Amino acid sequence: MFHAPTHLSSPTGTVHLVGAGPGDAELLTLKARRLISEADAIVYDYLVSPEVLAFARPEAERVFVGKKGGGFCCPQREIEDILLRLAREGNHVVRLKGGDPFVFGRGGEEAEALAEAGISFEVVPGITSALGAAAYAGVPLTHRAHASAVVFLTGHEDPAKPDTSIHWEDYGRLRATLCIYMGMKNLETITRRLQAGGLPASTPALVVQSATTGEHRQLLSTVANVALDSEHEGMGAPAMVVIGEVAALADKLAWFGPARQSLEAGIALAS
Repeated sequence: MFHAPTHLSSPTGTVHLVGAGPGDAELLTLKARRLISEADAIVYDYLVSPEVLAFARPEAERVFVGKKGGGFCCPQREIEDILLRLAREGNHVVRLKGGDPFVFGRGGEEAEALAEAGISFEVVPGITSALGAAAYAGVPLTHRAHASAVVFLTGHEDPAKPDTSIHWEDYGRLRATLCIYMGMKNLETITRRLQAGGLPASTPALVVQSATTGEHRQLLSTVANVALDSEHEGMGAPAMVVIGEVAALADKLAWFGPARQSLEAGIALAS
């Protein structure tokens, strides 16, 4: 745990940056569940399920700061101010995030703000969305016959802007499994640029929506067609896109009930 330097005023409160996992409450770590049940205040995102929040004490303060469809409920700076205020009031604070705090969760920014303010904090990892979505969809992200590397990418940044930090063409040449977070809005441009970099149009591509929950849906397509197929099937956020040869294994390895039903529905529609 980070502790406040001795030359700073030491607050009695502590903040835990806790990963809530991809949705299924049973995927919480034991430590996460304990901290949630002990918290005086919980600051949580939109993707944190009601089943996870149910582990909190009835008297615990709940502060919603999440986002849906790219629209923030609270600016990031305001979220950080909330954490600082609650900790300075002496609370045991749990900052609860879907997935893992340090994988596209802005946990790093919040940890920096806490460290600069001299607030004690601890990071509790969670199962990030790529791992949860792939496992429940029946996709091994690595496989000796198909993939020896995995890359996590954010699709939230507009891939069409000239100064984009992600050069999608380069990733099209990697022959790695690509896991794209927050990529549905820009999926057509992303897949087009991957192909421009050399990724074959026939490469399997899987979209997993609301992974690990009762609303889990998935669609298996190709990199050339996945954007249009997803639009036709009404696939949308929250969703994970997995591109690579391993994605095709979902066709025979999907074990989760809703995942199997999605694949069977897709097969019936195609026929």
